[in-house]
Amino acid sequence: MSTRLTALPRMAALLAVLGLLPSCESARDRTLAKEDHLAAAGFAFQPASTPQRQAMLNRLPPHRFVRRVRGGQLFYIYSDPAVCDCLYVGDESAYARYQQYRQAKALADEQQATAMEYQDASWNWGAWGPWGGGPWVGRGWYGWNPSWGNWDPGMGPVGW
Repeated sequence: MSTRLTALPRMAALLAVLGLLPSCESARDRTLAKEDHLAAAGFAFQPASTPQRQAMLNRLPPHRFVRRVRGGQLFYIYSDPAVCDCLYVGDESAYARYQQYRQAKALADEQQATAMEYQDASWNWGAWGPWGGGPWVGRGWYGWNPSWGNWDPGMGPVGW
């Protein structure tokens, strides 16, 4: 028991450090990465190179998409007054490609995080007791409640 108590502060410190790692990336780095993906999706880079453009850029919400219609066609505008002092302008197909990228990246990030959760070489299943017994045995998956009907998650019994 005392080994477990002394390991808790170390484990908490490790988790705190790991939680801070994603924040090591600066806001500038995140914005640059986003703008790279906007360009790859087909958004056009437009610098605020004149006083008139600068004034218009300053009227837009920074780092947000704004929809604008011009000549009957829908465009998406992303403004960045801080990093590049520019606009990214794209049509519906460029915006759709960017959204597809975001969804694919979110899925990949989730899969990577899930895979990383199970890469702990010191994990000891034996510490959780014998898999042949326990309160869930004989009642199905995770203490099956008969009021849930005949739903079967397809995972088999807990005891494998």
